Amino acid sequence: MNISDDLQGMSLALQWAAKGMFSTTPNPRVGCVIVKDRQVIGAGHTQPPGQAHAEVQALRDAAARGADVRGATVYVTLEPCSHFGRTPPCADALIAAGVGRVVAAIGDPNPLVAGQGLAKLRAAGIDTLCGVLEHEAHEINIGFFSRMQRGRPWVRMKAAASLDGKTALHNGQSQWITSAVARQDGHRWRARACAILSGIGTVNADNPQLNVRGIDTPRQPQRIVVDSRLQLNPQARVLDGGGTWVIAAQPNAEKEAALRARGAEIILLPNPQGKVDLPALMLELGRRQINELHLEAGYKLNGSLIREGCVDELLLYLAPDLLGDAQGLFDLPRLDSLEGRRALSFHEVTQIDTDLRILARFK
Repeated sequence: MNISDDLQGMSLALQWAAKGMFSTTPNPRVGCVIVKDRQVIGAGHTQPPGQAHAEVQALRDAAARGADVRGATVYVTLEPCSHFGRTPPCADALIAAGVGRVVAAIGDPNPLVAGQGLAKLRAAGIDTLCGVLEHEAHEINIGFFSRMQRGRPWVRMKAAASLDGKTALHNGQSQWITSAVARQDGHRWRARACAILSGIGTVNADNPQLNVRGIDTPRQPQRIVVDSRLQLNPQARVLDGGGTWVIAAQPNAEKEAALRARGAEIILLPNPQGKVDLPALMLELGRRQINELHLEAGYKLNGSLIREGCVDELLLYLAPDLLGDAQGLFDLPRLDSLEGRRALSFHEVTQIDTDLRILARFK
């Protein structure tokens, strides 16, 4: 492939970064392309934790092709790391390889890097440039940036509803409001998340698995249930396979023991009202290296999360029908003035089969 400029080189690197969409967490999704004489001589993306980063993968690819990377230009979607983590610094690998130029899409927000990777490259005499397709690079790692800069994950609330904003009939029936194609698309969003969270009301009513199905993914997201009073049935499917995090507010030794016997971890985070402290939960998930959190809960927990300022964006699938007097999307307080409304901006609107997918972000 002929690479004629930096935009084209970085666009290709972003395509490689997307190959790690479901596998790199908690590390960022990074792509790298090595170009010499306008030809791609190496490419790669970050592997699962503990394995090679994108730059090393691209250098290995170039070596496998028998290509000489000395003097080449490297396009990487995130500033090369400069510290020892699970793997050695990528900046050192690029210096040792003798590349001539490194173009990064965006700086690394990790305080252990934060400009030091590019500085190390410049000190070694390598020409550097940062900021090519920066917005796109931020988007693909929006959760990693959120965790590094705010200490909490990027929180995406997913819901499927009719055109009049109803998620279930008055009797609770909701399967299925949207099309099979839309539901499969929703599983892709699940797959990219580090964790899927629901509430005890939804879990007791629907007995969901809270996993990714019908999508080829190398890992399953962490499952989380918000259950203030530990009402979760120990036989619930969400506990199958173990490892589920149950977030509670009121301790109960007998119930905790039953859930732990099913492999669950109990995390107590009470607020003064005896319910789960949701903002504290977001910080705890950040501490546990959750980059993107995918919410699929009922209208009560949805409303509480929005009221507590815990939601960054809405992922809504709207079906072209009307359900009338039925359950709504969010349990939010009645307003007496439009000044109290919560403002969002449309980030993306796409038709998925017969339905509409809306990605809207809180301002």
